[in-house]
Amino acid sequence: MRGRVGGRTASRREGHPHHASRLAAHAKIRGVSAIDSPSGQQTKTYDSAFLKACRREPVPHTPVWFMRQAGRSLPEYLKVREGIPMLESCMRPELVTEITLQPVRRHKVDAAIFFSDIVVPLKAIGIDLDIKPGVGPVVAEPIRRRADLDRLRALTPDDVRYVTEAIGMLTGELGTTPLIGFAGAPFTLASYLVEGGPSRNHEHTKALMYGDPELWADLLDRLADITAAFLKVQIEAGASAIQVFDSWVGALAPADYRRSVMPASAKVFRAVEGYGVPRIHFGVGTGELLGLMGEAGADVVGVDWRVPLDEAARRVGPGKALQGNLDPAVLFSTPEAVETKTREVLDAAAGLEGHVFNLGHGVLPTTHPDALTRLVEYVHTQTAR
Repeated sequence: MRGRVGGRTASRREGHPHHASRLAAHAKIRGVSAIDSPSGQQTKTYDSAFLKACRREPVPHTPVWFMRQAGRSLPEYLKVREGIPMLESCMRPELVTEITLQPVRRHKVDAAIFFSDIVVPLKAIGIDLDIKPGVGPVVAEPIRRRADLDRLRALTPDDVRYVTEAIGMLTGELGTTPLIGFAGAPFTLASYLVEGGPSRNHEHTKALMYGDPELWADLLDRLADITAAFLKVQIEAGASAIQVFDSWVGALAPADYRRSVMPASAKVFRAVEGYGVPRIHFGVGTGELLGLMGEAGADVVGVDWRVPLDEAARRVGPGKALQGNLDPAVLFSTPEAVETKTREVLDAAAGLEGHVFNLGHGVLPTTHPDALTRLVEYVHTQTAR
């Protein structure tokens, strides 16, 4: 899905001199040079509400996007995906471009998120897996022994050329709307690989983590390298921000997270720090881990619906923006109830250094698309400065 970045070259990146100097100044604060980014897309989207909120700067309105905004809640998505398996759909640049753009057109969200799946880089390096409808990723041969690590080779840009091609197409279409790249966090990828698929209790994963900590550390270290490589491909192709999804890490206690998971997650965030793009860290059921997830290196910490944003800010501490956190199930209620619950989220976010409005998890498949469109309009209207 990726190829060239729309043919953009360094000579076209500078934009307005004042704009460029502001970008350079921000990059200097971060200790990086965003002006030297391989793509001009980050410059083009720099003044967007989404990126301003990620940088904890004043915004014209609270930006909105939704996890799984490009998905089964949209009839146009179901139409273009008909008869095409999930993993195959992630490898068709034209299809990825269309699906990624659909919620931007329909809902007027403030950012697009790249249509892919967290197991795509694993498939790209030769892991025998498939995404089975109604189940999720299923791995033919789980990884549970040291010899199995040999199957986790390094990911190269050539492995995912379709990603580069698709992002090049998308940045040309999106204009000033930022594109969010993403990847799965090492723990969540490890859980799929060790369990062989989705798991409620992660018993094999935890058994390996506790029983063979050296093998566990080596497994997560390799996955950190794969995740970082996948994110770098997306950033170099033109993604303006990245999000790391740690969907299953809420199954861990804080001490286990700090000791056995945080080093690998921190390695991922360090690997992409030099690009100067915002780094978002999200997990489900992670109320007790919010501070540690921020400490791992995120610029923005995603919060699920279980913890109010003002309390989440206290747990995360200063110097981070927050993202979230309306309960996705609220969208099945009446418009009045949705507005009331949305107002609660916005009120809790009133004192934040930076806030990106999102759901507390992904859009549920049977959500009516009009409910999402109304929600975007409501947040924009209520927060207009």
